[in-house]
Amino acid sequence: MRKLASHVEGRWVEAEGRLETLVNPATEESLVEAGADGVDRAAALAFARTTGGPALRALTYAQRGELIRSVCDAIQSHRDELIGLAIANGGNTRGDAKFDIDGATFTLSAYADLGKSLGDTRVRVDGDGVQLGRTSRFHGEHVWVPRHGVAIHVNAFNFPAWGLAEKAAVALLAGMPVVTKPATSSALVAHRIVEILVEKQVLPAGALSLLMGGAGDLLQHVGPQDVVAFTGSGATGELIRGLAPVIRHSVRVNVEADSLNAAILGPDVEEGAETYEFYLKDVLRDMTQKAGQKCTAIRRILVPAPLADRVRDALVDRLATIVVGNPAQEGVRMGPVATAQQHKDVREGIDALARDGRLVFGQTAKPVGSPDGKGYFVGPVLIETEPGADAPTVHSREVFGPVATIVPYDGTAANAAALVARGEGGLVSSVYSEDVAFTSEVVLGLAPFHGRVFLGSAKIAEQSPGPGTVLPTLVHGGPGRAGGGEELGGLRGLAFYQQRVALEGSRPVIERITGAKSQG
Repeated sequence: MRKLASHVEGRWVEAEGRLETLVNPATEESLVEAGADGVDRAAALAFARTTGGPALRALTYAQRGELIRSVCDAIQSHRDELIGLAIANGGNTRGDAKFDIDGATFTLSAYADLGKSLGDTRVRVDGDGVQLGRTSRFHGEHVWVPRHGVAIHVNAFNFPAWGLAEKAAVALLAGMPVVTKPATSSALVAHRIVEILVEKQVLPAGALSLLMGGAGDLLQHVGPQDVVAFTGSGATGELIRGLAPVIRHSVRVNVEADSLNAAILGPDVEEGAETYEFYLKDVLRDMTQKAGQKCTAIRRILVPAPLADRVRDALVDRLATIVVGNPAQEGVRMGPVATAQQHKDVREGIDALARDGRLVFGQTAKPVGSPDGKGYFVGPVLIETEPGADAPTVHSREVFGPVATIVPYDGTAANAAALVARGEGGLVSSVYSEDVAFTSEVVLGLAPFHGRVFLGSAKIAEQSPGPGTVLPTLVHGGPGRAGGGEELGGLRGLAFYQQRVALEGSRPVIERITGAKSQG
């Protein structure tokens, strides 16, 4: 069986010893093997720092943007191949696979454009300069410069292309080399992307390295100029933050973790209205896209109590049309979850949520196009709670699958915001309303607990991809349970990979460093 090698120190390195088998989650057919036993992780990081780092820092922002554009073009040229791998190894429908691959190239393109706009400079000025003395000659300026370490990216299983690209695009534009470690179970797409980039010699040596298999002692070799960006469970994020080398060297750590995202339907929205249909469409998409395996998926459906039954019935009717099965089959609209462990966790999570309410829809039909008893299938599941019910599990446990819970509320902005806040921090929550006063009050209640708040209304229905789509120009991350991190956001994302330093001295000298032109 083919073995997926790591690409470190500018070369492919095959694993030794124990290997993990990657499978098709719809059929459980073995595909390839991967591991990283025998890979010198300390040497991999050192090579990235000493070879990839200087090569990137020697380039201007515009030149780094051109590199990122080349990465985007290389992935785009193999789009159909990568979609096929995502269907086979990720359990993705073709639409889900396109969402991942196209999300990757869209983000890369956005950061390539940003690099072009920053121009032929290697120093980024932060804000206006300040006069420090009695004349303008004694001057102060804040600037951003690349850190001299390596960016370690530990990605989740659900978006092997987008997860790799969104982190790497920002780091590379900031001037920092990357060692990326995809989740092993779905790593076929990420591995092929790096393979394509190596074949086409798109990036300087050491700018992007790939570690297959487990992280091993990777994070034991971090230094004071390094950063770590992790997407995954809150428990693992806590473990990373507590590692002795991370603490000793004050290593920057960005964590994107659990999120009990909510969608609030305003009391002003009438059944059948455009905003009402927009709401149902977004809920349905988030429950079933990627089999609900999105960190931004809607988990809690907040509905004014008088409308709860009608929203429930409308969602049940729509969920009943979802064909579950092997995504390689024509007509299948939702594939399996990614792994046997995910399948077990989702099943257990459904049982836990159902104890807080009532199971109102659960797909039990045989999956289409898969062998009997094979595949990690979970049909879409809808649960509802009673108005005013405490429902502690609904507000504390994220079930990472096609599962959501209807939570009736009393129709007030205060009650809606308070219920959502019980999730203790999220990536994104939404309010669907045409009432500006209600929307404003809810937004101010949600904002301290989220990295992003989506305002759904008929005015944007035709243009919006919905709250579940992460946009490169807006921040992605959230406080509390969501990990306390922040990624993307256009220029804002570069800050994680750079050092802001205050320059204090002669204005002409500082302007020479920054490339600014003197104002007199």
